[in-house]
Amino acid sequence: MPSRRDLVRCAVVGVAVTTALGAGVLAWSSTLLGEYSVMAMGGGHGHAGHDDGAIGAAGAGASVAPGEVSVTSLTADPGRPADVRVELVARQQAIDVPGGHAVEGYTLNGTSPGPEIRARQGDLVEVAFVNESVTAGATLHWHGIDVPNAADGVAGITQDAVPVGGRHMYRFEATDAGTYWYHSHQVSHEQVKGGLLGAIVIDPAHPAVAGDLDVTALLHVYGGQHTLNGRAEDEQVAAEPGATVRVRVINTDQGTAAVWSAIPFRVLATDGHEVNAPTDVDGQRLLIPAGGRADVAVQAPPRGTARLHVGGARSIEIGEPGSSAPRIPQPSRTLDLLAYGDPTPLEFEASSPDRSYDYVVARRFGIIDGRPGNFWTINGRMFPDVPMFHVREGDVVAMRIVNESGEVHPMHLHGHHIVVLSRDGVAAAGSPWIVDSLDVHPGESYEIAFVADNPGIWSDHCHTLPHAVDGLIAHVMYEGVTTPFTINGEAGNQPE
Repeated sequence: MPSRRDLVRCAVVGVAVTTALGAGVLAWSSTLLGEYSVMAMGGGHGHAGHDDGAIGAAGAGASVAPGEVSVTSLTADPGRPADVRVELVARQQAIDVPGGHAVEGYTLNGTSPGPEIRARQGDLVEVAFVNESVTAGATLHWHGIDVPNAADGVAGITQDAVPVGGRHMYRFEATDAGTYWYHSHQVSHEQVKGGLLGAIVIDPAHPAVAGDLDVTALLHVYGGQHTLNGRAEDEQVAAEPGATVRVRVINTDQGTAAVWSAIPFRVLATDGHEVNAPTDVDGQRLLIPAGGRADVAVQAPPRGTARLHVGGARSIEIGEPGSSAPRIPQPSRTLDLLAYGDPTPLEFEASSPDRSYDYVVARRFGIIDGRPGNFWTINGRMFPDVPMFHVREGDVVAMRIVNESGEVHPMHLHGHHIVVLSRDGVAAAGSPWIVDSLDVHPGESYEIAFVADNPGIWSDHCHTLPHAVDGLIAHVMYEGVTTPFTINGEAGNQPE
């Protein structure tokens, strides 16, 4: 039987929706999106304008005005031959989950996760993407890699979704060594959940330590089954006593993942960026946001194995083959990356930014595209009347991200990495905390900054992907950049 609180909540929802519906045809028509361009969203100075979903000046079929640059021209050097060539074929089919049961989803080259792509820092990577049978179309987004905008893989912004039988080429330089992943950005809340994803690792041009082991730990939930590298099973890594193993943890799921161990470990990198002077983490857990990655170092013990818990349900045993270490409960204390490692100067001056913006997340009742509900807002506005954060190339951009809602939001900025300056007014005191995916908990406020050094139109959204579907998405737009692509048009582009 529902509680009094539940009855009150239902009554409030009913009144709010009835009120919204009572506004009549005018309220409905003002939120019916139809075909639209992101060029029509937002306004100057970080505040949204009112465009009623109309196609903007650079909408479908529009030409590029003098002095403007199309996203399609923002590419890697077309004359440079590729160092790494990969073909990925996407299919809509059943996925065999070793250790579990098969589920319906999506594969790349017949598997999910798709093949791990490995490149060396400085390589030119070329990926031919073929859609064999994904009926809604598909793309590939290179999560965390600061690719040229044309290669970002966001349907309706940087390309059209690749239809069944279609082919699309992605080219980018592997500039920054680190741990990344790729996934579809077409109907992403379904296709990512369904397994259209994989890992990409960029090795440093000059490895710091030779002989250390290096393993990937990609976490994903398939139909309720928690998997590690596509298997509903734990893994073992054979290592000599004292050997150091670098474990690249990739969280492809919708919620935060925890990492912990009975023996000390070190956090070597967050989202592909090395930590300066990492120290032992003992009796604490490391939390990784949805979409985020962390490289941790574990030393094989003198005898037996060390168990590294990754994502709660799965673990990796490192050390002597055939031996086993007991599971331990997840620690209640969380490592604070704001104060982890030693400080080192930033590569830019963050204290005097050229642009400053607020990104305040809340929610309220309303109607989006004819759907009544309790939707997310950005700076008090609902999609599509949300901010467009305008920048010029070379700007230092500061942003204050505030979560006034009751849920965690893993905020992900495409094409750039941000440095965390403070949380709730407390300044960063450790190694520069550089990420592209940042968990912002209810009531928290972060000050972050980045350099606008990658021209384009870039999504800046929550990576709990159903939140993005319900409007928790804004964009960073460079001055003079336009897109010919639209959303909800004939190409069927639906990025979220």
